[in-house]
Amino acid sequence: MQRLALFDLDNTLVNLDEAFQVWAAEFADDRGLDFEAVEWLIALDRAGYPHREVFFAQVREHFDLSESVEELWGRYRKRMPYLVRCRHEVMDGLARLRASGWKVAIVTNGTADNQLGKIQRTGLANTVDAYALSGVDGLRKPDRGLFEIAAQRCGANLDAGGWMIGDDLVADIAGGRAVGLHTIWIDRGARPDHWQDADHVVTDVLQAMEILHGEAS
Repeated sequence: MQRLALFDLDNTLVNLDEAFQVWAAEFADDRGLDFEAVEWLIALDRAGYPHREVFFAQVREHFDLSESVEELWGRYRKRMPYLVRCRHEVMDGLARLRASGWKVAIVTNGTADNQLGKIQRTGLANTVDAYALSGVDGLRKPDRGLFEIAAQRCGANLDAGGWMIGDDLVADIAGGRAVGLHTIWIDRGARPDHWQDADHVVTDVLQAMEILHGEAS
């Protein structure tokens, strides 16, 4: 099997939940809202709304805001790249994989400005071989095409196998398995009944990287 490792971005390489909590506190402070508003925003986020436009429609209604959904969503996208962080250990882990012969790419869903901003501002753009973004490439995980784009940009052939690492059981794990990749699920506390669909289950992306090193030895 070729040494190809595809990584999700949010809550895999970067901690989006942590960044969202910072954003929620800023959002409430800017509007003179109390701590209960922050808790409400975090709870709404954890409810798993499928798209931020739906999320911000709920926010606008709940707080009776004058801004449009588009304005709220746009300001969020502009701010988030400045709030997400990629740990030094994760950056070092990606560099170590590449040094040992792995081709490494990011495969992520999301708008171009938001996701590309995160990848560039964290330094990940210079730490991986390639990236494929739904907002740029016009395809969304679990569509095979986005995985293929990432592999091709690494100079690899998806049919030769590899690994997909991420926290979403549908987009990352089911999507990866459907295109013939081995998978590692980043379990962030959900532990659904079908977690065993992944080849490995870890709680941190650094553990996933160690598995890759073990598979290649």
